Amino acid sequence: MTINEILVPDSVRSISTVSSKKRLFQELAEQAAASYDLPQSVVLEALQERENLGPTGVGQGVALPHARLDELDKVVAVFLRLDKPVDFESSDRQPVDLFFCLLAPTNAGVEHLKALALVSRTMRMSQTCAKLRANDDPMTLFTILTDSESSQAA
Repeated sequence: MTINEILVPDSVRSISTVSSKKRLFQELAEQAAASYDLPQSVVLEALQERENLGPTGVGQGVALPHARLDELDKVVAVFLRLDKPVDFESSDRQPVDLFFCLLAPTNAGVEHLKALALVSRTMRMSQTCAKLRANDDPMTLFTILTDSESSQAA
């Protein structure tokens, strides 16, 4: 599995700021709805339910929100970069500015785990994160994510 298989150019955005974690989830749900023709309210509810189980902020300004949806038949992703980080209750208590959101079919099983591992490896690369933070053009962000060496299958 590669990032190219789960992320499309239209699902990558850079925005200046969001006022809260709740607003961030709304932005992610809006982007997923627009990019993958999903019901925005379903995506929003699924992301919030998953987050209630425990924060998905993994540290170093990165969060990996994820959820499972009956409406999907394959794993898809949305990437959001913020100019101004937001408090996300991350493990290191640092605000988050890079959000790589995964949405998987309810019965995805191992595919969901493979995608989560792939995204986690990609977002742990400090060089990749530095490049993402230095750019705000969505196509450039997409290229950085998909050209990353770690986007190759494990």
